[in-house]
Amino acid sequence: MIVSNMEIIPGKKIREHLGLVQGSTVRTKHVGRDIMASFKNIFGGELHGYTELLHESREEAIKRMKQQAEAVGANAVLNVRFSTSSITQGAAELFAYGTAVILE
Repeated sequence: MIVSNMEIIPGKKIREHLGLVQGSTVRTKHVGRDIMASFKNIFGGELHGYTELLHESREEAIKRMKQQAEAVGANAVLNVRFSTSSITQGAAELFAYGTAVILE
């Protein structure tokens, strides 16, 4: 499955457009990560716990988007984008979406 943020893939032709596909995950903060984040706020630096949480969230959202694309018969998802939104205090959604296509 080709996944790209480009609208086309050089050297490939779009044979069929199958529509929008998406995947999302909602994650909450972890108490241990919050404690470490509070120390980082004092001393500065990267919040590794949150970086890891966001990486895992992106991977899960992409996996779910690819599963939806496979279910409609696509072999590629083009023009992939990400969005985030706050669901409630301490919880956020990471949303991945793109256009499912069949490439030749």
